[in-house]
Amino acid sequence: MPELGRLSPKQIAALAGLAPFARDSGRFRGQRSILGGRKRVRDALYMGALAAIRHCPRFKTFFQTLRDAGKPFKLALVAVSRKLLVTANAVIRDQIPFHA
Repeated sequence: MPELGRLSPKQIAALAGLAPFARDSGRFRGQRSILGGRKRVRDALYMGALAAIRHCPRFKTFFQTLRDAGKPFKLALVAVSRKLLVTANAVIRDQIPFHA
């Protein structure tokens, strides 16, 4: 993603297809889902999130907090994917190394 480091966290999440969008229709009122964006980036972040929740304490605790709050596994994993993307955006923007 050449835009990394130049856009806001919301814009970068929308480009990757990790931003929640409302599709209120019928009984789906209030439920949000991710859609659109760049599938290859989203797939890579999903796999990165799987590794992060196993090996990185910061992302592991974030994931576990969501799970303890009753969130479904995939929803929590997508949230970690978005957090990974936002973190990468900030690291590139600020030119500072990431410390787990």
